Amino acid sequence: MVKFEVLGQEYPLYTDVPEEDIEEILHLVKMQIENNSKSSKSLLPASKVAVLTSLNMAGKYVSLKRDFEQYKLQMSEFVERLTSIIENSLPPDSKA
Repeated sequence: MVKFEVLGQEYPLYTDVPEEDIEEILHLVKMQIENNSKSSKSLLPASKVAVLTSLNMAGKYVSLKRDFEQYKLQMSEFVERLTSIIENSLPPDSKA
């Protein structure tokens, strides 16, 4: 169990995630929450800041997921083209 504090409240977190990953995750969450609480024009309750932070992080996740899928597709096409170039450059008797 890991305990962490966000916006003055302590939370227990039960996880099997490596400690190094937990530290990075908690740091990212705390930074996002702090940024959202500072950037809001009025003082929002912690629950609303948490929801806003969750929505912002989910938006970033969806964008990164889309970018990664596009990257995988581009790499797959690149590998196919490269394979074709290599196969076409081989002598006829060495092609499988």
